[in-house]
Amino acid sequence: MTPFENAKTLNKKYNCFLEVFEAGKYPASSGKLDGMTVAIKDVLALKDAHLTCGSKFLENFTSLYSATCVERLQKAGAVFIGKTNMDEFAMGSSNENSAYGAVLNPWDITKVPGGSSGGSAVSVACGAVRLALGTDTGGSIRQPAAFCGTVGLKPTYGRISRYGLTAFASSFDTVGSFSQTLEDAASALEVMAGHDDHDMTSVNIPVEEYSLGSQKDVRGLRIGIPKEYFGEGIEPDIREAIEATKKKLEKTGCLLIPVSLPHTKYAVAVYYILTTAEASSNLARFDGIRYGKRAKESATLLETYVRSRSEGFGPEVKRRIMLGTYVLSSGYYDAYYIRAQKVRRLIKEDFINVFKECDALLTPTTPTTAFKIGDKINDPLAMYLNDIFTVSANISGNPAISIPVGLDRNGLPIGAQIITKDFDEMNLFAIGKEIFEELKMKN
Repeated sequence: MTPFENAKTLNKKYNCFLEVFEAGKYPASSGKLDGMTVAIKDVLALKDAHLTCGSKFLENFTSLYSATCVERLQKAGAVFIGKTNMDEFAMGSSNENSAYGAVLNPWDITKVPGGSSGGSAVSVACGAVRLALGTDTGGSIRQPAAFCGTVGLKPTYGRISRYGLTAFASSFDTVGSFSQTLEDAASALEVMAGHDDHDMTSVNIPVEEYSLGSQKDVRGLRIGIPKEYFGEGIEPDIREAIEATKKKLEKTGCLLIPVSLPHTKYAVAVYYILTTAEASSNLARFDGIRYGKRAKESATLLETYVRSRSEGFGPEVKRRIMLGTYVLSSGYYDAYYIRAQKVRRLIKEDFINVFKECDALLTPTTPTTAFKIGDKINDPLAMYLNDIFTVSANISGNPAISIPVGLDRNGLPIGAQIITKDFDEMNLFAIGKEIFEELKMKN
């Protein structure tokens, strides 16, 4: 069975792909990633492939060009298998917000895979591909990686070009990856990282040989344990797994030290004010005029706008656009948006200060393991709080990774999160190799 046939078979079980390519559609070059099978989240452009962003608004849209990160993978020898399912416009933590049906977690198909990059996480977890591209705006790589038992990497903001990424919240969105191994994640980052003239937020600093991270000696590294990430609400099995992870690191010679990130309690509120504001602006381009869905039989221009957006967007996207428009509106801009920006700076300063004391932070990736499909879909606040441990790294821009470290009593994966200072992805891989636990599904 070819990788493409295998992907089609697995897709019938888990609904992780929105499009599986025909063999040979995207010929790969010969390079560092020669033969690596890769899936692409359907928010990233690939020329002549669909680009739906998980939305009915773009149901029939085909991309005219490829994202920079995608082009770099192809030139390095990656074999593209397909585009993956996702929460609509990357807005969600469960992949239940896709206009094309929920993705199922291969560890337990009654459970969510996490979101918004759930299809990418599942495509790796079920063995359809070795690596999948995702995007992380508030945890959309790390949370599904934890739920599905894969490595989930969110590099530093600006480390990988965002050119060709359909924006949700431009100052938060970060391209990253899911993989079965740390080695694949490191090799792919080496290829994708680096300055891009098409993206003014991409940084022009040297790209390290991340694949050497697994050889780095971690003895003497100071690992901070932030007290704000170990309060109430963490499932006992996760707490136990993180304690075991601490002991592993101590045995390798790492030094564990207690630290504090005092503004963490404001992170979720700051995140949902600022990202919805940016989403309101970014998604204004989807108006039914230029491309995408256009409502039929509209009598006026305004009616075309209203009906096209009402029919094209799902409930979660509408909710976030309305919230973002509200916080940007006259009379509320200073009270919400400006204050949230000020607190964002305080959260960033927390990270700057804590990395004067330590080299990395260790936290749970999520407070719970994968929850049941339908459990939180009608409770947005409960859904949003599932991102409590991941949003801060997006607010600050710091690199972070979720590493599988075991299973709970129900056989569901548990992830540990490592966060380092800006552009120190090398230590993510070095520390990650010491705690990585390869998880095998019974089926």
